[in-house]
Amino acid sequence: MRMYLRLAWRNIWRHRRRTIIIVAAMGLSLGMMMIYDGLIDGFNQAIYGNAIRVLGGNIQIHAAGYRENVASNPLLALPDDRAAVEAASAHPDVVSATRRIQTGGLASNREGAFPVSIIGIEPEAEAPVSMIAENTTQGRFLQSADSDSILIGRGLAEIMGVGIGDRLTLVGSDVHKQNRQRTMTVVGIYDIDLPSIEKKSVYISLGEAQALYGLPDRSTEVVVNLKTVGKEDPVVAALAPALPGYEVESWSRNYPELQTAIGSKTAVMNIFGVIIILIAAIGILNLLLMAIYERTREIGLLGAMGLKPRQIAALFILEGGLIGVLGAAAGGVIGIALNGSLGRIGLDYSQFANVAEYMALISGKVYPSLGLRGLPGRALIVIVISLLAAAIPAVEASRREPAQALHHV
Repeated sequence: MRMYLRLAWRNIWRHRRRTIIIVAAMGLSLGMMMIYDGLIDGFNQAIYGNAIRVLGGNIQIHAAGYRENVASNPLLALPDDRAAVEAASAHPDVVSATRRIQTGGLASNREGAFPVSIIGIEPEAEAPVSMIAENTTQGRFLQSADSDSILIGRGLAEIMGVGIGDRLTLVGSDVHKQNRQRTMTVVGIYDIDLPSIEKKSVYISLGEAQALYGLPDRSTEVVVNLKTVGKEDPVVAALAPALPGYEVESWSRNYPELQTAIGSKTAVMNIFGVIIILIAAIGILNLLLMAIYERTREIGLLGAMGLKPRQIAALFILEGGLIGVLGAAAGGVIGIALNGSLGRIGLDYSQFANVAEYMALISGKVYPSLGLRGLPGRALIVIVISLLAAAIPAVEASRREPAQALHHV
């Protein structure tokens, strides 16, 4: 095998410029895919990470039976919500764990009645990680001591025609399915440039929600925020045994539309990446086919020395594999170098905030990751395609008759 490697290594550098061009093409293909992976990771954190913060955290902990009845916004109190908070907060990847009560209801005034999600929160605990707190543009964010106070979105404020200090009526059902209503004062209005959320999500203090819905000192969910998107599964796996009888789920289960959006981007890039590498593989095919005609006498000599056709074929396949390894290595270096630089500098996409609704969630620069998540699989694809591209020239070389090849001019 050592002899084959030495021969293959020597042969691929016979035409140094040609080999460098093919290796560079494959390296740039892999490097560009790594840059895309890093950029997507940065966008996922900047957009989907912020979307998760708005919608309810990376992980949610509910009482048993919640998932079965989720469509009806059940007020299922957690057996011991403080214990769930303590268990989640002990994990090193957790930034915060806070209690909530979340249900559905109506917000009404003289303009009409509008369906909303009513969310009771611990304001001081949520403020440091809350997109809603960051974007409370009028009035102020909630406080734990607030009574009959509500925080609403700009979209709802506009359709209801209310401002800071105005009153509206909140209607919902308590834990016993009895209608409860309370007139609330608007103390704050948040603006995240997402009307679909601003019109439907209103916030009150957890203490107010407990009193309104008959859940004294209890809550219906614990919202867990992590440092980064993508680490949910290990944290869920760690929390589930510590919280038997609870439903511990990541955002991908509770917000499947976000997971679908991320998955579709990744799938498209995987297909695009394979096409790019296939184009580069044509270069390998051309390189090795030309080598066969240029080295016809050499192939004949190898056959005359006793090498079997399969051994000659193996030599050419090994050459293709070495080119693939070089291309994968070059691509890894290119991708890591560029992503590392971009990750420190960041890319400012704030000017594109109005291009699409979800782009409004970018709160500053996008910082790409190194793109290492998909590197092993993509590098393997590069090498495999290189080997496959070498297969046709290898078969052609193995078919050469030694006597005829030695007399080739």
